[in-house]
Amino acid sequence: MTIRATALGAAALLALAGCGRSEPQAQSNAATADMTAGNAMADAAPTAATLPAAQVFANAVAASDAFEIETSKLALTNGASASVKTYARRMIEAHTASTAKLKAAAGSATPAITPDPVLNAEQQQKLDQLKALNGTAFDQAYIAEQTAAHQQALDTLKGYVATGDVASLKSFATGLIPTVAAHLNMAKGLKA
Repeated sequence: MTIRATALGAAALLALAGCGRSEPQAQSNAATADMTAGNAMADAAPTAATLPAAQVFANAVAASDAFEIETSKLALTNGASASVKTYARRMIEAHTASTAKLKAAAGSATPAITPDPVLNAEQQQKLDQLKALNGTAFDQAYIAEQTAAHQQALDTLKGYVATGDVASLKSFATGLIPTVAAHLNMAKGLKA
């Protein structure tokens, strides 16, 4: 994994988690990790710390869309439930549209922002775990991941609406909140 990808992944995780930790706490936590991980985090921290909040938000939303699209594509081939497959098709369509809207909103910012859809380490791990599953086991894991991912996305959108500094991205987030809330409710209602 490149330093840039590590930095973006760390920034996206911090943004999505909404952990509220101060930067010294995060640096302290990284220092207690093993030397290899600690050194990678220390090398990546200045890059992640210098990213504007709007870029971190755009990257987090782009990665969220990419994760939900990729896991939903898997659902079409690995899933067993017709309702899961119907939901997956809706997610592919909706998150493809969301990505297009995000790019438009980010592109109209001054200066323009380019969302980076690289999955963070946690998203990649979950995607890899889903790839190994089929049938009902896949459906159960997919439903759990979609529920968690949509809750995380909803929290990220609400957080940016409350504290964001780029009007076009705040407008994008505000407009997307009802859709993501509906997706979350649909995911909660799915049965494997």
